Amino acid sequence: MNSKQGAGGRGQGARGQGRGGKRLKALVALLSIALAFPGSADAYIQLAFDVGGQVKSIHWSSSPRWFATDRSVPGVSASQFQAEVQRAFETWGAVPTASIGSQFVGFVSARPSDVDNISVFGFEDQTPDMDRVLAATGFTIDTLTGEIVESDVFFNTRFTWSAAQSGEPGRFDLRSVATHEIGHFFGLGHSAIGETELRADGSHRVVASGSVMFPVSMGTNNIADRTLQPDDIAGMSSIYPDGGFETRTGSITGRVRLGNAGVLGAHVVAFSIRTGTLVGGFSTTSDGTFTISGLAPGPYVVRVEPLDDYDVDSFLLAPGVNVDFRATFHPRLVVAPSGGANPSFDVTVQPK
Repeated sequence: MNSKQGAGGRGQGARGQGRGGKRLKALVALLSIALAFPGSADAYIQLAFDVGGQVKSIHWSSSPRWFATDRSVPGVSASQFQAEVQRAFETWGAVPTASIGSQFVGFVSARPSDVDNISVFGFEDQTPDMDRVLAATGFTIDTLTGEIVESDVFFNTRFTWSAAQSGEPGRFDLRSVATHEIGHFFGLGHSAIGETELRADGSHRVVASGSVMFPVSMGTNNIADRTLQPDDIAGMSSIYPDGGFETRTGSITGRVRLGNAGVLGAHVVAFSIRTGTLVGGFSTTSDGTFTISGLAPGPYVVRVEPLDDYDVDSFLLAPGVNVDFRATFHPRLVVAPSGGANPSFDVTVQPK
């Protein structure tokens, strides 16, 4: 069965509709970019779901075809919209260690919310409960293979948008938001490489971001997210490896431990002492196991931290995530070997 699933608000919730066959349904969150309140995310790891104990990663089996709606909004015409989304696609297509492309087919009157076997990008009106959601991505997937059948992206008309080359005060940069959403379109979850601070009204302000796939917007008149970061490139290349990516890069694997128990949902970051780049991941099993792939060979500082910057559901949709421990550095450098992984090691954390 193909299953269309979604959620809102750099947040979550779900809408679903299955069609035909005898395949199992699976839940894939619609990932979105929000103005201030973050929501569902999975780190740079590939989006996946569990069917009968087997993890199925979602992906395109060939270069996807996409359409743009023929709708304009104040400040952005339909042709400008298509051009900015095309440039965002080209940003991901230029990753030298990834092999996926895309093809723009044409303009349509269909809406991104339609289940119609075509992938549509466009502006769409949203309900008041989506008032902090800038844009969101949904999928129809083959739940036997994980292949993406359809993926749609809406951009919320409640906000003011810009297609200006250098951005515009008071408007959100369309290309930056499109670049984030296209990461989801290709199968990437959110990255936790970034920091926010809590405002008095309960919203969050981005203090720093080290990934286009960080789940909270940088705000208006900001074009920084047009440029991919090492964490984004590693994630994309892990899904669609090319250019010797698998033989020329390495992985770091280990476990996060608290006493005799594993820690589920710890955020683990590898910092290259040679290049100063950051690539992150999560401990995704109950025994605390983590793997960070796509690393340039060499020595790394490994830091483990709890997902306590804001709501845990902003990053992992899993029961039992532990945030009750202190941020910890592994006491030794860890070397990522070319074409393989280091011997597994434990990072022991202490309770708060």
